[in-house]
Amino acid sequence: MSFLGVKCAGWAAPLLLLLSMSLSQSPSDRIEFKLGRFQEIVLVKNKTFDAFLWNIPEDVAFIIIQVHTKYLNTLLFFYKIPTGRTSTIGQDPGLLLSLKPEENASMWHLRSLTENVSATSVILPYKAKDPVPGGCSLESDLTVDTNVYLQYSPYEVTISFHPANVGYARGMVPPLCDSAAEVPRSRLQYDVYQYFLPETDMTEKILFASLQKMAEVQHVEANGVKLFSLGAQDKASVAVSSIPGQGVIYNIIVKDPEMNTSSAYTPAHTYGCSFTDKLDNCYTRERTSTKIFFVSVGIIGLFVCFFGHRYLKTELFFIGFIFLGFLSFILLERMLVLDYDVVLGLVAVMGCVGGGLLVLCWWRSGSVAFCMIVVGLVLGFLLSSLIFFTPLGNIKAFDNDAVFWVSFTSVILFVYLIFFSCPRPLNITTCGIVGSYTVILAVHYFVYTSLAYIILNIVKRAVNDHFNTAYTNVPFQMNDYILISVWVVLLVSGIVLQFHREKDQPSFPSNPYQTWKRERQRRQTNILDPSHHVPPIKDRMKSALTDVKQLFVKQQPAGEQTPLLL
Repeated sequence: MSFLGVKCAGWAAPLLLLLSMSLSQSPSDRIEFKLGRFQEIVLVKNKTFDAFLWNIPEDVAFIIIQVHTKYLNTLLFFYKIPTGRTSTIGQDPGLLLSLKPEENASMWHLRSLTENVSATSVILPYKAKDPVPGGCSLESDLTVDTNVYLQYSPYEVTISFHPANVGYARGMVPPLCDSAAEVPRSRLQYDVYQYFLPETDMTEKILFASLQKMAEVQHVEANGVKLFSLGAQDKASVAVSSIPGQGVIYNIIVKDPEMNTSSAYTPAHTYGCSFTDKLDNCYTRERTSTKIFFVSVGIIGLFVCFFGHRYLKTELFFIGFIFLGFLSFILLERMLVLDYDVVLGLVAVMGCVGGGLLVLCWWRSGSVAFCMIVVGLVLGFLLSSLIFFTPLGNIKAFDNDAVFWVSFTSVILFVYLIFFSCPRPLNITTCGIVGSYTVILAVHYFVYTSLAYIILNIVKRAVNDHFNTAYTNVPFQMNDYILISVWVVLLVSGIVLQFHREKDQPSFPSNPYQTWKRERQRRQTNILDPSHHVPPIKDRMKSALTDVKQLFVKQQPAGEQTPLLL
């Protein structure tokens, strides 16, 4: 039989009834789609929209229906009354429809549950030999679950999906989904892909355009970065590092090596933050206290980059601040549950204590060796973090915490040993590299840059016990290349300037305490020195206090006064 030129079998009578009823609705309640074409739609709150697809080719075995919004949940369902097996909800919902013989039309429904929302939608066709994404979703409410599920935290994003099944023709019974090695689905392979949106751009226009690059198999392979390759026996869940405020799209490609075919799951996206929270949402995630903290550190770092060795006590305070401040942050985050601003305040206090202690140590003992140990450890930490920021840090062996931290510490000590016999080059190099990097950190809180994650990835690993298995990958875009150039210019110019200025100077100043002691003894014994006649500071303070008290003493009358008689 036929209906409006659409071939239908006898089983399709219910579908024809639904179609005829829906065609009687106003055009504003109906949406018509075409295969493989993205279409932007607007959904009205709590209003059900009927979607149609016509002229499905006979060689198409199943279709995947996708709907994507920026952050609002959308309900996607097959029947007027949604059921758990035939509906899904989310910001990236997807449903798979297995077609029956001679079926060349389909209908489904869309609804926004919270407010009016703009969305983009597409229907992708697949043939009988193509793998069925989520075809063995034994733990899902959906019969076939093509969705990619994302769970994010400040530290990592967990990507999970349901296993696929091998393809089958219309009207055929799906192959078994047992876990035995001899079942057909055991030959399937899964590739996890990642695509970064432009940095700091959270507009719907960019998101919808980017989703088109991560929906179909050939586009995903051309535009995405492959992070993992998994087998049928591997766990269908992986973790990657989270970048709050950075838009990322993930998708899974399932491949059938025997048939040389592949299919794509429904892509999912995240910004690593919430758009609906009143506090700490995607637009206000950078606190004012954080900006003040890092701008202050960056300003001092810029001074240290060019003048640190000349003003040694300032540099030592800066290094001591970083050293103890970093350690205190790790300990506070691991041992206590405190508000972020409280933690930041305590870190600032402990940093000042660390800086003061290092300056006091230098002033009292004049020990170059001890101070340069701390300086060398800070430089080694930054360089070690930089090495593990590269793809080297994603080597599987480093998933083991013991292997990672032993290797990380070894690099730190190796850097210090390189400069062990030449403390002045160590100090000047540290001033240039560390000082210039703190400038980049300060800029990060105004102009996003992935360079901040050189340190932040190590902080996450030190604070979070589960971060060891997360794949660390960050986007490198125009902002990053510009700031890399700025960093290189700052550190090179700072190091060269300080070496040039200090080439005819002593390697380090003499012991400050001994210098002060000799100066005090000279003033006490040399009566020709004007400072010899200056009273001690204790007597000067007592005299000043007496003068202040006199200002508040009321003068007493001197007695009766008689005017002069002329």
